[in-house]
Amino acid sequence: MQSILDYKRPYPKYSNKENKSNGEISPNHWRNADMPRQKVTIVGAGNTGATMAQILGATGIADVTLIDIVEGLPQGKALDIAEAQAWLNSSSTVVGTNDWGDTADSDVIVVTSGVARKPGMTREDLLKTNAGIVRSVVAEATKHSPSAILVIFANPMDAMCHVALETSGWDAARVVGQGGMLDTARYRSFIAMETGASVKDVSAWVLGGHTEATMVPLSSNASVGGVPLSSLLDESQIEKLVNRAKNGGAEIVGLLKTGSAFVAPAVATIEMVKSILLDEQRLLPACAFLNGQFGITDAYVGVPLKLGASGISSIHEIPVSENELAAIQAAGDAVKELVAATPRN
Repeated sequence: MQSILDYKRPYPKYSNKENKSNGEISPNHWRNADMPRQKVTIVGAGNTGATMAQILGATGIADVTLIDIVEGLPQGKALDIAEAQAWLNSSSTVVGTNDWGDTADSDVIVVTSGVARKPGMTREDLLKTNAGIVRSVVAEATKHSPSAILVIFANPMDAMCHVALETSGWDAARVVGQGGMLDTARYRSFIAMETGASVKDVSAWVLGGHTEATMVPLSSNASVGGVPLSSLLDESQIEKLVNRAKNGGAEIVGLLKTGSAFVAPAVATIEMVKSILLDEQRLLPACAFLNGQFGITDAYVGVPLKLGASGISSIHEIPVSENELAAIQAAGDAVKELVAATPRN
């Protein structure tokens, strides 16, 4: 079996020409004029999936196909987004469909489909339902887009990454989970709010799992403008920030009463998609299949990874405290337990 670092996919070179007609840089300035625009399929036309389509369509770097099993839902949302393109200076197309044939030859496929846990539903019920959905989705995705990169957003995300990897039969470098991107965004935002600094100057990571019990907001190497967080806040303040980050999703659910976050999750995911499409090789906190990194094997866990055109090109073991390392390893054990409990059919 190939190493997670071995998989390479040919990727075109891009020009960096400016739009000379009005002196502005076009959203499509990076593209070679002779190269067709890349294609991204987003599976699931709920609030999060539709917002992803809106954000990506506005960038102009890819055409977007929004697919869902509900007739009319992806078509209506895609049409609404497409009509907004006129004022966004973007030539990207955004279309909705119920037919997997329309997703053919996608470069990236984002899987958001799945159900939320409902009253009376056991963890096993949720795992069985969402594993079945992800298997069905990934089987269709790999059939129609055999060269794509899979970005998994469906929950429970860590376990669904395993389902996607198993179903696709692809190298692990081509199956990446969103976990860590959203949690890190929340952590950085909370640090900025508490310190009164710009969020642009906050450097912080959330690794581990994608649940309140398994995520690990790192405080040992968090900083603001290069100043260690421990120099700006006392231990109790930092602990409150860590706990708020762990409960960031629940906080929004509590405020909304009905529904959950969808804007920040969408933005976080599209940052990953852009890094793949543009081969940016950004170092991001996302979910990868580990083979010994951080002392974890055979589990999808949130770690710092470099993401580009071939998917995951490298995984980086940044310095963490002993307690943080133990928590990351515990997250790996929790993921393995979840995977073991996930029905295989």
